[in-house]
Amino acid sequence: MRSATDVHLIAAGKYHDIDFARLELLKLLAEAPELRTSVTTGFADTERLAECALLITYTCDLMPQPGEVEALRAFVERGGRWLALHGTNSILRFDDAGKVTTPDDAPDFMGLLGTRFTGHPPIAPFKVTVTREHALTNGLRDFSTIDELYLCDVTADIDVLMHSAFEGGDCPDFARGDFPAQNVPILYLRSLRKGAVLYCSLGHCRGHYDLRPLSNYWPHPQRCSWDYPIFREILRRGIQWGVAGQD
Repeated sequence: MRSATDVHLIAAGKYHDIDFARLELLKLLAEAPELRTSVTTGFADTERLAECALLITYTCDLMPQPGEVEALRAFVERGGRWLALHGTNSILRFDDAGKVTTPDDAPDFMGLLGTRFTGHPPIAPFKVTVTREHALTNGLRDFSTIDELYLCDVTADIDVLMHSAFEGGDCPDFARGDFPAQNVPILYLRSLRKGAVLYCSLGHCRGHYDLRPLSNYWPHPQRCSWDYPIFREILRRGIQWGVAGQD
């Protein structure tokens, strides 16, 4: 029998301090002692997923197999909640010049999520605006953070709860170069039948050794929005949204 308090956390991938993010998420989950959380590094454990009320993913360049995508879709459509964070919607490749490309190699997965990452400008402060009132945003004000501003293609109908603005221009690490001015979804809901996906693009983190083999040592560890209480409040609300099954 499925327990409404079971949570499944997938934390894995490239170029991020996954150990840090995993630990911080587990600390937040431990604030609710009635929750029982399993932890893994991939999408293969579909049997465990079927037992859970909430899936949380903090990944980068980690794509499920086609059968696993169908299991994810079935999980959400039957009423499951999925809190997808930061690089979950990212595929990263490098061209001959060392620039990052973001190929559209997993359209079914990105269609399920609702967005596909395409690039970001250098890490810098930016403002996040509360787009509309919702249980997930009630009482929250617009705020500023320092993070990767994730630009993306929207792949499905999404309900944007928070957004930022990109004035357009060059993203120097990415082969695409210039990106047009755009409103950028920061927090959104994507409903699928009885369940939903809640995606938040914030939460970049990197330690000294997380760019291997591209770089043996990254001199300046980055914690970005993890250093801001508002981000942890968004995560707490996302966890509560997931286990309570609220709209």
